Amino acid sequence: MIDAARPGATGPDAAARSDAAARSAAAARSASPREAAGPLTFTRLKWTSFVHSCVYIALLICAFAAGSPQPLTFVLGLAHGLLWIFMSLACLAAARLRIVSLRLAVAVAVLGGIGPFFGSFEFIREQRQRAALE
Repeated sequence: MIDAARPGATGPDAAARSDAAARSAAAARSASPREAAGPLTFTRLKWTSFVHSCVYIALLICAFAAGSPQPLTFVLGLAHGLLWIFMSLACLAAARLRIVSLRLAVAVAVLGGIGPFFGSFEFIREQRQRAALE
């Protein structure tokens, strides 16, 4: 007779227990936010969002206060557009990997084209929320 409680045991009871343990470990990992997945980290996304906000402020100043000088306005507009696309895709991937919340990813992807300040604000809010949980 095979003892299912013994380490290295085989049989349907041992397999069921190992599957249940694996599922509960996976659920515990997915419930808590991760800090990084490869090159995609919360800190890198946060600082990229701040840079995007700075580029957008420079674009607004250049376009409205400085009389829209070319090619500077074009370069800043292009940088804003490309950063918005990159941040949208990166934050949606990060939300799937549980690096950022879905709320933050939606703020960056939906509101980031109008004003990236929403995403920067959400990064600060989420960082404070994570610090309060620790």
